[in-house]
Formats: sequence, C-alpha cells, structure tokens
Amino acid sequence: MTQFSDEFNRGLEGVREVERDLLYIMAGCDGTSGQAIETALQEYYDEEINHGRLYPNLDRLVEKGLVSRGTIDGRTNAYQLTDAGRKAIRAHNEWKHQHV
Repeated sequence: MTQFSDEFNRGLEGVREVERDLLYIMAGCDGTSGQAIETALQEYYDEEINHGRLYPNLDRLVEKGLVSRGTIDGRTNAYQLTDAGRKAIRAHNEWKHQHV
C-alpha cells in the first residue's frame, strides 16, 4: 500500500465502505437498534437494505472491536461504537479534512 492509502485507512484497515458508513451512523447515537441503523442507512443510500447485508457487516464491526453489541429488551440487539471505533472515525475525519 502507498503512504496515501495507509493514511486513509488509519484505524479503518479492512473496513468496507458500508461498514464505514455504519460507523458514522452509530457515531451520532448512544446505543441503537439494528432496525434504527437499517433505517438510517436506507435513508442515506436511498435504497432498501436487507438484513442479509446489514447484520453481517455489523457482526464484522463487532469482531474488529469497533462496535459493541448489547440488548435493549432482552431480545433486540443494540449497537454502539467502542472507544476504538470512535478513535478510528476521528482519525478518518482528520485525514479527510486534510485533503478536502
């Protein structure tokens, strides 16, 4: 990888575009349901997002330690950024603002 792409990916190595967008959605929330995240993503993309696209990406973010998963009512999952997720988004924003 070039230095340019290394800087761009700082904190977001191996994170897909849709996963990055999910991180940004969660950055504005303090624990939210998968359904609320799905709705916000659909509004942003202006297209239907199915569960088969959403939840595997949320699971990957949990596995990477960027998102934590809990429950709201014992059966509804709640997702929120971890400290590592917030740090990764901040680093990405700093890089982006240097180049825009």
